[in-house]
Amino acid sequence: MGRNIRKRRSPLAVRAVAASAALAIGGGGLVWANFYASAHESSNSGQNTTKAAGAQVATIQCPDVGQKLSNVPNQARGEVDGELATLDKQITAAYQRLATTRDAQARDASFVQNSILTPLKQNRQVIIDRIKLEINRVGGRAPGWLDGLSTCTGQPAAGQTTGGQNNGGATAAPSAGASAPAGGNAGAGNGGGAGASASASAPAGGNAGAGNGGAQAGNGGQAGNGPVAADFVDITKVQPNVPAKARTQAGGSSGTFSSSCGVNANKKFNTDNVIVAPGVTNGAHHLHDYVGNQSNDAFATNDTFAAAQTSCANQGDKSSYYWPVVRIQNGTQDFDQNNLGGGKELNVGKIQQVRQAQIKFVGNAKSKVVAMPKFLRIITGDAKTTTNGLANANAHWSCTGFENKVQLTQQYPICPQGSNVVRTFAFQSCWDGVNADSANHRTHVAFADAQGNCANGFKAIPQLTMRLVYGFRAPTLTNGQIKNAYAVDGFPEQLHKAATDHDDFINVFSDKLMNKMVNCINNGQRCR
Repeated sequence: MGRNIRKRRSPLAVRAVAASAALAIGGGGLVWANFYASAHESSNSGQNTTKAAGAQVATIQCPDVGQKLSNVPNQARGEVDGELATLDKQITAAYQRLATTRDAQARDASFVQNSILTPLKQNRQVIIDRIKLEINRVGGRAPGWLDGLSTCTGQPAAGQTTGGQNNGGATAAPSAGASAPAGGNAGAGNGGGAGASASASAPAGGNAGAGNGGAQAGNGGQAGNGPVAADFVDITKVQPNVPAKARTQAGGSSGTFSSSCGVNANKKFNTDNVIVAPGVTNGAHHLHDYVGNQSNDAFATNDTFAAAQTSCANQGDKSSYYWPVVRIQNGTQDFDQNNLGGGKELNVGKIQQVRQAQIKFVGNAKSKVVAMPKFLRIITGDAKTTTNGLANANAHWSCTGFENKVQLTQQYPICPQGSNVVRTFAFQSCWDGVNADSANHRTHVAFADAQGNCANGFKAIPQLTMRLVYGFRAPTLTNGQIKNAYAVDGFPEQLHKAATDHDDFINVFSDKLMNKMVNCINNGQRCR
């Protein structure tokens, strides 16, 4: 089936970032210029050391229009998604201008407001007006509050972790199989439910939060926009924070179904996101790993997915599983260092292939599960928590040997010798019974509460859990500096924070295999 490429209004051109990504070859590797560095910083401290000093404004915070638009008529969704993608491009361009004009900012206190934020507001209002027009054109009613979403603010570096909050401790994520409150999310800050304590004990020495003694202020890392020392914590110094899982009750479903889809050994990458920005090249602004369906790109349709090849051992699973890549800051460039979504948008460093990618669907403690609808789309976590806050955060970071004790949302773990970094995702497991997607890609699915209840008439579906294990060398934290740092790819203004981790799923199971999964889970079996 041919690609259906919709015409888009010409978005603002993404500004070049050659100045922010200045390269200096030395010591056999690549060094990215740190445009947050103070004048007194030495440039000979080693190419794999992340350094940073304070900056007046670290990043740009804009209201997430897409998340707030929960009711968009189906006839307008294609055009609205395109306009939302343009808003992301505008923010990226504004952030890049922020990052490359530090000298001008130092000379003029009003530079950011007058030269970056005011033009950004004007450009956003144009796109918001177009979104309103598209909704009204098909008979919908554009909400009046959309006009209030054009204004963006500059966020300072001092004390900033995720959501502009001072993270005074290592914040916990729930255990991998835990559910979050109905309508909420399995991340810290969701107000209870199965989520672990939102304020786990900070490590001795106080490196848990930005602004703490010994923590690195400002930004550094990937071309100057993170990660920083405060984004890391020695996992051996964090108190256990994983809650007990809900026990399966009479009428519940305790079985599991596993699918083996490889580790992206064939290196299928792209910077698209067909769920959020269909038809828009580089809609993610960061690089994704893909396993399962081999035809996922910005222009894929349901027919494309159904006809595709799959990397899964069971050919009845053509589902698409994808997540942002992890890179390590060892001074090495990768294939995309001159590409959009890669180095041009400040995602730099050596891409790390996972050693293990375990895909498992589990049941519900309170009820039987029903089949997922074909082409169900689920996004778990939030790629924009640095500016959105933690309401939709669902990141789980840990180390082998610690997964049942410590899970982190807002920090990357430093694992002890012999232990490896683990990313785990526990997807929403309640479905509205009707829709395979929704306008904001969230409201058609929800988390169960701590006991497994699905609220508001939602039905329990098999809960997708994914476990990714990496084998790179652990970073070291010394005197407020992180060496050999690692981080997930992300939108440049999100500063590569741990809480921005997220995962995407499109269900392309055959009906036969989906029915087998449901029966296995409901009958308490372990199947593949």
